[in-house]
This record gives sequence, C-alpha cells and structure tokens, in this order.
Amino acid sequence: MPIPIIDIFAGPGGLGEGFSALQDEQGERIFRISLSIEKDPLAHRTLRLRSFFRQFPHGEVPQEYYDFVRGEIDIHELYRRWPDQAAHAHNEAWCGTLGDPDEQDVNAVSDQEVDERISTVLEGERNWLLIGGPPCQAYSLVGRSRRQEKVLNETTDKRVGLYKQYLRILATHSPAVFVMENVKGILSAKTNEDQIFSRILQDLSDPTICFPEAVKAGEECPGYRIYSLTGEPNGFDENGNPQYRPSQFVVQTENYGIPQTRHRVILLGVRRDLDIHPGILEPSQEVNIYDVIGALPRLRSGLSKRIDSFEAWRNLISEVFDKDLSETDPSIIAEMKRAFTNTNESEKGSDFIPTDLQQINYRAEWFSDERLNGVLNHTSRSHMDGDIHRYLFVASFGKVKGLSPKLSDFPLSLLPAHMNVREGIDDKKFADRFRVQLENKASKTVTSHISKDGHYYIHPDGSQCRSLTVREAARIQTFPDNYFFCGNRTSQFHQVGNAVPPLLAYQIAGVVKGVFLEIEAAVLNEH
Repeated sequence: MPIPIIDIFAGPGGLGEGFSALQDEQGERIFRISLSIEKDPLAHRTLRLRSFFRQFPHGEVPQEYYDFVRGEIDIHELYRRWPDQAAHAHNEAWCGTLGDPDEQDVNAVSDQEVDERISTVLEGERNWLLIGGPPCQAYSLVGRSRRQEKVLNETTDKRVGLYKQYLRILATHSPAVFVMENVKGILSAKTNEDQIFSRILQDLSDPTICFPEAVKAGEECPGYRIYSLTGEPNGFDENGNPQYRPSQFVVQTENYGIPQTRHRVILLGVRRDLDIHPGILEPSQEVNIYDVIGALPRLRSGLSKRIDSFEAWRNLISEVFDKDLSETDPSIIAEMKRAFTNTNESEKGSDFIPTDLQQINYRAEWFSDERLNGVLNHTSRSHMDGDIHRYLFVASFGKVKGLSPKLSDFPLSLLPAHMNVREGIDDKKFADRFRVQLENKASKTVTSHISKDGHYYIHPDGSQCRSLTVREAARIQTFPDNYFFCGNRTSQFHQVGNAVPPLLAYQIAGVVKGVFLEIEAAVLNEH
C-alpha cells in the first residue's frame, strides 16, 4: 500500500507533487496524499484540481481535464463528469486555516477538527509521513529588512509561532517521518528570548515540551532525531542525536538539478524509536534557465496606458535609440540594436497557447505532456514605456557582460524617475531593482514577490522586452507543464513563488523512501 502523507501549509502542492510522482518498478505510487491543508482559497483550488488529476493512473487522465485547462469547459463541468474522483479530491484537499486565525476567517479549523480528519484518513496506520512548510514571511530576510525588524515579536506577529502547528500534530499523532521546509532567514531570526532556529530544533526533537496535553493516555511521543539532507552529521550527542552546523540544513537547489539558486532550510525528522539513519541528496550538475524556458513560445510585453498592438510596441522600443546613450558601452548598444532587429510579430500569450512543438530541453519526461498540445499560463504582463526601454537595456547588458546591471550602470536617460534612485546609486540600496535572469546560469530565486514586481525577473531575451510569465516561473520551479494554476495571474505568481520545487521534493522522496523500506524490513523481521 502507498505510504500515507499529511501535507499542512500545502500551498499549491509542490512538495506533495514531488512525493506523489515517485513510483516503484511496477509504476505504482510509493506515497499517497491522504490529506492536504491550505488556507488560501485560490491555492486550494489548484491543490484540489491536482488531487483530481492524481486520482487517475499515469497516462489515463480523462480528456475532459485537457478540455478544462484549454478553456473549453469550466471546472464545474469537469467535476460533474467525474463525480467520484472529484469527491475524493474534495475530501483530500481541505481549505482550512491552522493555528489561531482571526474570528472572521471562514476557513478557520479547530485542533479537534484537524485531529479527527487525520485519524480518519490514516485508518490506524502509525508509520506515515508529515510534510509542509509553515508560513515563512516572519522569518524572511527580505521581509525583516522591509519591516526594519531585528527582533521578532511573537505577541504581535502570530506567524512567528505557526511552526507549533507542526509540533502539535507531531505530539498528537507521532508520524514515523516528517519533512519541514522554510526560508534560510530562519537561521538568523530571533526573539528577545532566543534564536528561533535553535528553539525549533529543540521543540521538534521533543514536541511534548510544548504540547504535553496532546499525548493520548497510554501512549507516548518518542520524539525525533533531526537530520540534514546535504551531508553527514559531525557526530552524535549522548542521546544519539545527530549534530550539524546550522548551514548544513540549507539545501542549495542549484546543486540538485533545479534551475534556480533557491536556498531553503529543510529538516528531515525520524521518530526516535526507529533506529534508522537516512541517506542524503545526490548532487547534480547546475541547470541553466534557458534549458527550461528557452524553447517556450516567444511573447512580447504588453503596453500600459496606450493603445496596444505589435506595431505600437515595436515603435516604442525604437524610441530608446533617440535617447542619450553616449556614455553606454558600444557593445551593449550593438546588442540592443541586434535585439530590436530580432523582434518579430508576436502576441502577448494567453492561458493556453496551441503548439505541437517540443518545448523543453531538460528532463522532458518530467515536464512534458503531449496531450496538452500547447502551453498553459503563458501570458506576458504589460509594462510602462520607460520600463520596456530599461528591460531592453538590462537584457542586453546581461548578454554582453554576463551579469545583471546595477543602477550605477544605467545611462542617465534610462534611470527611473524615483525619488530614491540616487540612494540606490550612492548607497547601493536596492541597486539591482532591475534584474535580468542570465540565460547560461540558474535563475535567481523565484519568490512570491514575483506577483507584485516583474523588475526582478526580466527575461534574458532582449527582443521580447518583458518579465517572466507564470509558466516560465513554474518551469524554473520545476512544475510539470500539465500543472494548472487557478485564480488570477497575481495569485498564480504567488502560488508558484511560495511553492517547494516538485523536482526537489521528488529527490527528497527518494531519501524518505529508504527510511520506510527499513521500517518495513524491521516489521517483517519482527514477524
């Protein structure tokens, strides 16, 4: 039987997708999502849709799913035609807010409700897996800098303690294994009382410290040994706990075949009564961004606050050469002109672009689905006139120099008319507010901020003069091409940016599988 998974703070399901994709030699799934919980209604819609997709064996997803993602039928019609699978997906993907939500939150769920649902879906199974990433905004380095917050306050910011929902479930239900993900900033986050990360490690090792009342009468929570996925421990303490430097818990995804420099803290916990020491991830060659997005259909940026057409767009781009570029490196100007010459008549894209072309140069078996006959969620954003000129310059600069320019590298005629531009030049504060992703390198981290600001995610092809699309961001995050994101474009970007890369989760699943194989072998030996 597949190993049950409970996925909390699930987002659109990136972590669960990777685990669900792992199969045995007979093509059967090794892990099965039994329950996933997500509070955001739009991310939950995506989560539920993907659960529906997984109700069918590989290659046997009904045609109606493809009709839906192409916009030919709506989601209600899809679920109406496959009611049993839709009902299962509805029960599996739960829209609920954990912790101590606001009274007005209609999706608030009590601890008792959570416990009842977990017990029901597990059906008495003790050896199962808990996965998830508690909300990270409180710990994020960028967020703390923006809030000018050196010390976190648990009283005023409830997000600081949301990891305790993880603890409570561990204390109450004692899964065999857990995988918890969070931002690198958690390593340096602190309150007035202590370092957050040290406290989290201690709490995860013995969840009953915080929740002694959660342990059921006659039972116990043995606690957990916490392992790194990137290297062997430096030793063990007197209680057999592995000892690591904090940095050893950071997984640098570019070292594991993910085309972005995403650095995240990932903890692997194994229940203390299981004498099992898990393996680690196997490093692989870095993958550049163009291997995953370079073959997607070319798009142009849209135009803000003016009549939008290809001719108007191209005429606007040509106006950049009327500006004073006299202090600009001639090789960059030559590249800008080359890019302008290569602009061809293209559209802004759509939620579905029909095409029969193979659209990926990296792990096609992971990304591609021939039944799609096209590309999903591939629509460009509209940009202001001056930003389109800057995008052409930035992309050309990156092509020539092999790096993204700082504000001090811009010609004066292309600097934005922001009050703090001089501060960015003199003090280097947000000096890289226009950042091109370099085609021959892994992308910078895709975060939820992409939903608000395309300046940090400029496409490397200057002839397209635009920021990345949802599908390009999803490719960089290693979501399969048939993974459809529900909601408006802002929500789609937010979902993609907050997710764990599924291909990384797939590799973690391989490590966790080894733990469960040892558990199974131990059970067989007992009998």
